[in-house]
Amino acid sequence: MVRLWEAATGRPVAVLAGHTGTVAAASWSPDGKTLATGGQDTTVKLWAVARGIEIANFTGHTDWVRDVSWSPDGTMLASASFDATTKLWDAATGKELAILKGHMGAVISLSWSPDGKTLVSGSADKTVKLWDVALLR
Repeated sequence: MVRLWEAATGRPVAVLAGHTGTVAAASWSPDGKTLATGGQDTTVKLWAVARGIEIANFTGHTDWVRDVSWSPDGTMLASASFDATTKLWDAATGKELAILKGHMGAVISLSWSPDGKTLVSGSADKTVKLWDVALLR
């Protein structure tokens, strides 16, 4: 469950119920309208926060989703998992675009380059990998 609070007043704004386990990751879309979350239930969910509803559910990881990160233009979403993979998703359709394999341990962090052409992943295997994702566009 994800609870959203208004920072200035501490007033609860919304409860986003849908994950069946711990939520380990959250990331706002670049336009600020959609929240991506991931966690123990191995799914990535997209939420229309203004309406308080789940609008998409991406499945395919086989272990916890540890991080989620939007491309700078908001068209792609990356998810990092304890299953040692990073998945790239079309944010509009939910289609899995790629599975990035190469880490020998859990993938725990993600970040996009400002131009959206490169994704970096950090892993429990003590490595950082740079992925050229420009070809997937």
